[in-house]
Amino acid sequence: MILPLDIPSPCFVVDYHALERNLAIFDKVQQESGTKCLLALKGFAMFATFPLLKKTLHGVCASSINEAILGCEEFGREVHTFSPAYDEDSLKQCLEISDHIIFNSFSQFERFKKLREQFANKVEFGLRINPEHSEGEVALYDPCTAFSRLGIVRAEFEDKNLAGISGLHFHTLCEQDSYALERTLDAVEDKFGKFIAQMKWINFGGGHHITRDDYDVAHLCKLIKRFKDKYNVEVYLEPGEAVALNAGVLVTTVLDIIHNSMFIAILDTSATAHMPDVLEMPYRPEIKNAGQPGEKAYTYRLGGNSCLAGDVIADYSFDKPLKIGDKLQLLDMAHYSMVKTTTFNGVKLPAIALYRDKKVEIIKTFGYEDFKNRLS
Repeated sequence: MILPLDIPSPCFVVDYHALERNLAIFDKVQQESGTKCLLALKGFAMFATFPLLKKTLHGVCASSINEAILGCEEFGREVHTFSPAYDEDSLKQCLEISDHIIFNSFSQFERFKKLREQFANKVEFGLRINPEHSEGEVALYDPCTAFSRLGIVRAEFEDKNLAGISGLHFHTLCEQDSYALERTLDAVEDKFGKFIAQMKWINFGGGHHITRDDYDVAHLCKLIKRFKDKYNVEVYLEPGEAVALNAGVLVTTVLDIIHNSMFIAILDTSATAHMPDVLEMPYRPEIKNAGQPGEKAYTYRLGGNSCLAGDVIADYSFDKPLKIGDKLQLLDMAHYSMVKTTTFNGVKLPAIALYRDKKVEIIKTFGYEDFKNRLS
């Protein structure tokens, strides 16, 4: 993308053509394996792109009533809803607009029996399982870590009545490949194989980095086809990050440059408010035309514009000295950044834009009212 100099800052810019490239890969997976791919709204929920996404993806997976409503209103295809726990009012709303409802415990499944029965002809119900097999490297993002609250372990299935359950759901991966999925499937089959045979569908969850350059798409298709043939079930995938992988940037501007043992550039964006995964993972986002510290002639620490002492993105080097007013592009910021922004400190939310046919369309800007309306 070649962006105009007058683009608002900060601003998320999503590349329409990069989304098209990612969707072509999902289309191939669906055609060759027979699976159905859903958009995980928790990873990417820019509904201005839904008219494009829904041409390929079969629907959305939601993690709350608000995501379910957004999927129903703006995507208009299948809505699959999961929550670690439902209250009665939100479950009633979810039942009205969802195709699949997935419960996280037998307790919840049994508690809402009467409510389920009212929607038995409209909604299919599933259970989230925990295969107790970890592939994640970071405990914060590992649903199978010790004492996890996510998913039902095998021991809890003893003597349980599965009447009314048409599918099982597991989600164990995070930015991982098909070989991590293969090992996970071995654990799932080992623990839950006899129940899978009773099901209509199995949801393999998210965390599949399908659109990454080195992802073995053929191997994924092979795994899905083998599973479908063995158990005669429909298979769903719920990618979020992979849909928008390498499909957007966060444009930011240098507001000030200070020196404290090293040069520090203060930006008009914030790690804690605009891209919290930088601190939570943690990880170091790439920046266009920047290198590792010391790799290029001029090294800077890039800091955010909030009062949090640790609001630091990382250290980078540049060919030329940074100047106040310079614009930088943080790469691969379409997923798990836009959906996680906050108004902490009243820091201005980034605008949202779409890049298409060498033109930038500003979709939305934010101001004081957006900050105020979240408060009382």
